Amino acid sequence: MKKKLIFIFIIIALLITYIFLLSKNYVMAVSSDLSNSVLRLHIIANSDSQQDQDLKLKVRDNIVKYMNTLTKDISDKQSVISLVNNNIDEFKKIALNTIHENGYDYAVNIKLGNFFFPTKDYGNISFPSGNYDALKIEIGDAIGQNWWCVLFPPLCLVGSSSGVLPNDSKEILEDSLNSEEYKLISEGKSNLNDNSNIQIKFKLIEWFNQFNKD
Repeated sequence: MKKKLIFIFIIIALLITYIFLLSKNYVMAVSSDLSNSVLRLHIIANSDSQQDQDLKLKVRDNIVKYMNTLTKDISDKQSVISLVNNNIDEFKKIALNTIHENGYDYAVNIKLGNFFFPTKDYGNISFPSGNYDALKIEIGDAIGQNWWCVLFPPLCLVGSSSGVLPNDSKEILEDSLNSEEYKLISEGKSNLNDNSNIQIKFKLIEWFNQFNKD
């Protein structure tokens, strides 16, 4: 009887390990594809005062406008990253000019890199938490609330924090992901459809990525 219980325990342990490894490999594959498909924007305000938060949004709008002009004819991420990297000084200049035009003298720290993002919604698209390439802009002391959005495909909505996203932006995303991955970001957090399988997978990605922060 004892040997039988040990055998059952071993089988259960192996099954759990197998399921864990399958889940981890799935999460790594999906997270990698999502990360490779987008370039995100992260702006940190000087403080949480209303003035500094308003200034953050003005910086955002001018950065996004320039980005949209710079990349309007480009549809692949690596070319976008190359353009952003080559124009990093211009991005900093735009941020500084916006700050000065609004009567502040905050410094700006700007860098292009790979950073951890929490789960965020952009209109009707939701990206699970994980590490993503991003343009990060820190204003002044950079201790205020963050602004997060997606520079490429252009999901940042100037002057707004929500809304229906442009179809051409969603098409770029859809073309760069497989059908299940696109369903994950477009339906994974939806309460409007009964797609529990997709929702469970979305939660699984969130759960695993919380333990893989850089």
